[in-house]
Amino acid sequence: MAISAGDIKGLHRYEIQILHIIERSMQRYKWVPLDHIVKAVGLSDSEVTFRIGKLMEKGLIRFEALPYEGYALVFTGYDALALLALVKKGTIRALGCQIGEGKESVVYEALGLGNVALKFHHVGQRSFQTARQKRDYMPGEGHYPWIYASRSSAEREYEALRRLHPVVRVPLPIDCNRHVVVMEEIIGTTMNRCVLEDPDAILNTLLSQIRESYRQGIIHVDLSEFNVMISGEECILIDWPQWVGTDHQNALDLLKRDIRNILTYFHRKYSLEYPLEETTGWVTG
Repeated sequence: MAISAGDIKGLHRYEIQILHIIERSMQRYKWVPLDHIVKAVGLSDSEVTFRIGKLMEKGLIRFEALPYEGYALVFTGYDALALLALVKKGTIRALGCQIGEGKESVVYEALGLGNVALKFHHVGQRSFQTARQKRDYMPGEGHYPWIYASRSSAEREYEALRRLHPVVRVPLPIDCNRHVVVMEEIIGTTMNRCVLEDPDAILNTLLSQIRESYRQGIIHVDLSEFNVMISGEECILIDWPQWVGTDHQNALDLLKRDIRNILTYFHRKYSLEYPLEETTGWVTG
């Protein structure tokens, strides 16, 4: 469900309280029992039931009857909490339109001190188990709600951007709250949608960026033509939540995979030949 700024702005303070309680309680419960919410919020049963009904109408929480009656946030509910916090902090003033969507994220434009981009991490939106298998920072089993996985994903990306910018051309990181990263808005398009006028120059720039990232102790891990933005003559590396350090046990293999993805794309589309081993040696040298 798309984020509705009107719905978020119209939330009653009791409804915001209930969202916070469900958020905190999801660390313990898969479905937060109604009696737990009533006890935590300190309101009458009828008031809580009424407010929960309003939250469900707005698509911010879900109800499950089995194995017991309980409630949980959905992504739009978690989005609302993050946006409320960012507005309160003064990071953003207005929410714009959706401008991008990935496998496990959506990106909106917003207004802060200037135009910014909000990246909402939605880990497990399609398959939570697959997400667990692909991310070292997520436990392989046990209770680990998607809200915490999404938050960890955002915090990791924010950390990578802070460590890399401005040495590597990545979006300028501005703020992070829960599963939302606030960053510079890049006006451009992903490289897979472009026809490059000087592909050799862009490839060399990309390899230099990969090399500098490596020198900063970071490997992207998910690099491809879909994670490079072209803006004028610039190429900007995006989507960093899966990064690993150069001290990772599989660092060289993961780095080679990133480089292979880029070299394969430029060979397929522009017939450029760069040997993998030699290129990898130059990046790590």
